[in-house]
Amino acid sequence: MTFEIGIMTFGEVTEDPVTGRMPSPRQRVRETIEQARVADQVGLDVFGVGEHHRTDFVGSAPAILLAAAAEATEHIRLTSSVTVLGSEDPVRVWEQFATIDLLSAGRAEIIAGRGSYTESFPLFGYDLRDYADLFREKLDLLLKIRERNPLTWSGRFRPPLHDADIAPRADGDTIPIWVGVGGSPASAVSTGRLGLPMALALLLGPVTYHEQTVELYHAAAAEAGHDPATLPISINTHGYVGRTSQEARETMYPYFAKGMMENNHQRGQGFPLSRPAFDAQVSPGSGLLAGSPQEVIDKLLTYHELYGVSRALIQMGFGGMPQKEHLAAIERLGTEVAPVVRRETATLAGRTA
Repeated sequence: MTFEIGIMTFGEVTEDPVTGRMPSPRQRVRETIEQARVADQVGLDVFGVGEHHRTDFVGSAPAILLAAAAEATEHIRLTSSVTVLGSEDPVRVWEQFATIDLLSAGRAEIIAGRGSYTESFPLFGYDLRDYADLFREKLDLLLKIRERNPLTWSGRFRPPLHDADIAPRADGDTIPIWVGVGGSPASAVSTGRLGLPMALALLLGPVTYHEQTVELYHAAAAEAGHDPATLPISINTHGYVGRTSQEARETMYPYFAKGMMENNHQRGQGFPLSRPAFDAQVSPGSGLLAGSPQEVIDKLLTYHELYGVSRALIQMGFGGMPQKEHLAAIERLGTEVAPVVRRETATLAGRTA
C-alpha cells in the first residue's frame, strides 16, 4: 500500500489567544475550502472534515463542506473525519457521500465513528443509553446499502426498508468506509471482524498508545477470515509542521492549548495544558505530529513501524490558528514531508517483499 498523508479539520471557531479576535463562521467555512485547495495543490492525498454540532465548530454538515471542496480540488480524496453514524440516518449518509463521489469523480470516503462528542444524540432525538447499539445497527445498514440496491432491511432504530431504491450509487465500484476507533478494545475487535479499514484517533499520549488496539484488530480480522496485511490502518492526530522544531512548538502551542480548553468536550472547562506538558507531547516518544519536517517524517515512520499504518491524517490549526500559518504548514507537509515518507515506506515494503 502506498503511504497516504492528509489533513483534517473540524472548523473550530475560537478566539485567537494572541490577537483576541474571534473569526466569523463565514470566515472559517471559506478557510476550510482554501485548506482543501492548497492541500490538493501541494500533492496531499486526503482531506477530511469532522462532525460537531455546537456553535464553536462549523462542521455540523461535513458533506456540504466536502461537496464544496470537491469543486475546488482535482485529485485529493475527500472524507468525513468522522461521521457520527449513531445519530445519523445511514440512507441519508450514503446519498450525500455518493453525491460527493459523483461530483469528485470517485474521490469520496466515509470514516464512521461512534462520536466522542455526544451533543448530536439529544439534538436528533436519540437516547445515549443506546449509544453502542445505534452504531452497530447503523453501520450494518450503511454497509448493506453499499453492497446492493434495491435493499430490504429491518432493525430496531429506524423504519424497515422494503425493496428500497437508494440512489445515487457510487461513481465507481464502491465508496471506502473506514471505522474511527479511539482505543476501545471492543471497537477494534468489531472493526477487525468486519474486515474494514481502521482509523485510529490519538489525541494525547505515548506513540505506543495503540499497540494493543492494533493487535486486537489484527487478531479479530484473522479469526474472521480476513488477511490483516490487506487492511489499511490510519493514524489521525494533531500536529504542525514548522520550518524548525522551535518554530513548530512556538506556533502551535498557544492555539492548541486554547483549543483544548475552549473546544474540548466541556466548553470553557476543558483540559489545561501547560507548555512543559505540551513539549512532552511533541517529543519523539509521544503522539503529536509536531516539529520540523524531519521530526514529522521520523514520527510518521515510527507509526508505520509500530502499527503498519498506511495513512496519516493530521489536524493542523486546532484552536483557531491563523490561516497564514495553517497554510504554510500544509505546504510543508505536502512538499517536504509526504514525498520522503512515501519513498521510505516504499523502500521498506520492497525489502520485505
